[in-house]
This record gives sequence, structure tokens and C-alpha cells, in this order.
Amino acid sequence: MDMIIVTGMSGSGKGTAFKMLEDRGYFCVDNLPVKLLDRFLDLTNTAEGAKDKIALGIDIRGGENIDSMLETLEQLFGKHRMFKMLYMDASDECLIRRYKESRHVHPLYETAGSLEEAIHLERKKLEPVRKRADYVIDTSFLLTRELQNRLKDIFENHGSFKNLNVTVMTFGFKNGVPQEADFVFDVRFLPNPHYDPVLRPHTGNEKIIQDYVLNNPEAEEFLDKLFAMFRFLIPQFMKAEKNQLVIAVGCTGGKHRSVSVGNRLYEALKEDTSYGCNLIHRDLYRNRS
Repeated sequence: MDMIIVTGMSGSGKGTAFKMLEDRGYFCVDNLPVKLLDRFLDLTNTAEGAKDKIALGIDIRGGENIDSMLETLEQLFGKHRMFKMLYMDASDECLIRRYKESRHVHPLYETAGSLEEAIHLERKKLEPVRKRADYVIDTSFLLTRELQNRLKDIFENHGSFKNLNVTVMTFGFKNGVPQEADFVFDVRFLPNPHYDPVLRPHTGNEKIIQDYVLNNPEAEEFLDKLFAMFRFLIPQFMKAEKNQLVIAVGCTGGKHRSVSVGNRLYEALKEDTSYGCNLIHRDLYRNRS
């Protein structure tokens, strides 16, 4: 029997993960009380209720003591059944935004008294679960199709999944530095197409701008050193079990130079399949002129 425990932070995308697992043939049961697990497993072992692939959603909504929940899981599955635990996560800022957009109520809101405190309390309670997890996916910057690809890496391409997801984010300094950035690179020293009326309407996604920005000795040397630094750093972050790394590249408006460099960095990093990688142009279509 292939069994998966889906858990993690409220609002991190567990429902989306469940839908994807269901589409892949898993029998999904969400928010099952831990005390009913033993009976549930007995039922799935009968000829009438036999299931080859099961996904169980167990999280803070069950109201269980986290330590006792983990102990129960280990007792039920440890000796006789193999199971994997998938932990869904996202940054506090991302979770707050999602809750405000959806207008859903956090399960711990009444206990904590505010959304921010509820998220902090849940994160603290779930820390032992996160440490036990076999897979951790941070969905802060993942599109639905990117989440699908990462779940496919776990449950179809066995052995190829790594917990680290690297996000290359381009931005314009005039719109503020991304708060979620782990590294910030200022590329305003590169030639600026904004001052050429012919080039100004184009973006760093186009070859004409990329050639203008990057075809010079300074840009080539900068890119070589940038690539070399992250070829060294990323494996170190993977050893440290970091799950999300955000590399921010900024220019004045986030349209030409940062996009050109960000595209080149993303192309270089995504060649290594030992971690996930995605690209976000935060300010590309903001204040177009």
C-alpha cells in the first residue's frame, strides 16, 4: 500500500495537493481524526475496501496534541506499513495575503486573537511535524503548474525530488525591494535601454534588450561570478535543509536590465535538476512607458 500523510500550514495549498493526488489515483481523506486511523486502516485492508494508494490529511484542525499525533502515526505505520509525509508550507506574508483574499478564518484565530498570531502559533505547534516530514514544499512563489511538477517529482519520478526551491525574482527599486529576498543584486551599473527611445518600449525578455544590456565585458564578468557563487551556495543550502531561496535582481524600473540578468540566471540555475527553480518578473508590466 502506498500511503501519504499530507500536512502543513493552513493556507499553504494542502487542498490543491489533495486534488492533484486524487487525479493521480489516490483515495483521499482529509481532516481524519488520528483516533480513527486504526479503524480506517482496518477497513482499507478488507477485500471490499482495499485501496492501493491512500492520501490522508492530518493537521492542526484535528485539535490533537502534535506529539501524541506523531507517536500514534509511528505506532500505526512504523512496524508494518511504509508511509511518507508531505509538509506544505508558505511564508507568513504569503499566508496572511491568502487569508485576506479568501476571507477564510484561520483554525486558531479565536485562540490567538489575530491572524498573525494564529499563524505564528500554528507554525510553532507544527514544528515537530515539519522536522519529521519526508518532503517539504514551500508554495510561497509556486504557480499551480509548478506545484504539479514538484508533486510529480515526488510521487512519479521517485528519488529525483529535493526540498529546496530557488526563485529568481526581478524587480524595480522604485517599487521597493522584495521583503522575502534572501539575496539582492543591484544591476543598475549595466547599460540602461530606457534612455534610448527605440529600445525603451521593449523588455528584457527580448533579444534586442538582452544584447544591449549583456554584450559587454562588465556584464559577462558579473554573470560568470554570479553563476559561480550560486553553484557553490545552493548545495550548501540544500545540506542545511533550507526549503526556499529567493534571489532578487533589481534595476530602476524592473523592466530591462534586471529582467535580462534574471532570465540568464534562471536559465543557468534550472539546468541542475537536484532542486526546483522558478522565475518571477515582479514589476515587468508595472508603470509601462
